Amino acid sequence: MKQCASTLELLAMVVYMAAWLCALATTLMSQWLTLSTELLLTESYELGLWETCVVQDMGGMECRPYDSLLGLPQDIKVARVFMCISLAVGLLGLLLAIPGLYLVNSFSQGLEGCRAKRILKVAGGVLGMIAGVLSLIPVSYVAHLTVMRYFDESVPEVVPRWEFGDALFCGWVGGFLLLVAGLLLFASCLGPLADHSRGPQADYYGAPQADHSRGPQADYYGAPQADHSRGPQADYYGAPQADPPKRYEVRSTDHSFRKPPKYV
Repeated sequence: MKQCASTLELLAMVVYMAAWLCALATTLMSQWLTLSTELLLTESYELGLWETCVVQDMGGMECRPYDSLLGLPQDIKVARVFMCISLAVGLLGLLLAIPGLYLVNSFSQGLEGCRAKRILKVAGGVLGMIAGVLSLIPVSYVAHLTVMRYFDESVPEVVPRWEFGDALFCGWVGGFLLLVAGLLLFASCLGPLADHSRGPQADYYGAPQADHSRGPQADYYGAPQADHSRGPQADYYGAPQADPPKRYEVRSTDHSFRKPPKYV
């Protein structure tokens, strides 16, 4: 059980870090939307959260940041806010989950330390899932508006339309992986807590082992058995018993009258 929980923790952290990097790449990428026209076949346009770019077929690219924050479209402003909050929440959850790992010695080995580790992992999992939802909302919102504008019948067909860029797909992957990482952290907390009050050698999930500090023949629950190495008459707790009294026979020098032997 301990090995299974450790494996889930490590898998969750790997997925968590990969998902957060995907969300970061989605925020920084300029390929949220792409546009190509039939008039200029050698050029295409890319729209991101922070800048717009003109890409040429020869390999050149020219990017320009937005001039004004207030002049941005509503969907771009909403996506900026949600993605920044998602990155902050995801990073906080990642930092909280690391001290809660079983392989990290951040707390004492008692029951209180194990409970604190579990609380940190649960908090990290909750923040990870919140970050995943916050990442999926702007990506899906921008994709929905793009689909609505693409199939808008009021716009003439000759007018070029924006299409999905690579950043949208990267954002969907990152948000989904954040949800998976949070669920994996929850799954690693399903085992029982370690109860170190049941013995100094209790394992991580509370199953006591043999307590050899009380004797080489201590049983599974720490109760020592009879220590026959200290004598054939050693009692249950290893303390040797008193030897029986020895018999001393007193013989009289007077052969005319013999007294019975006395026991000292």
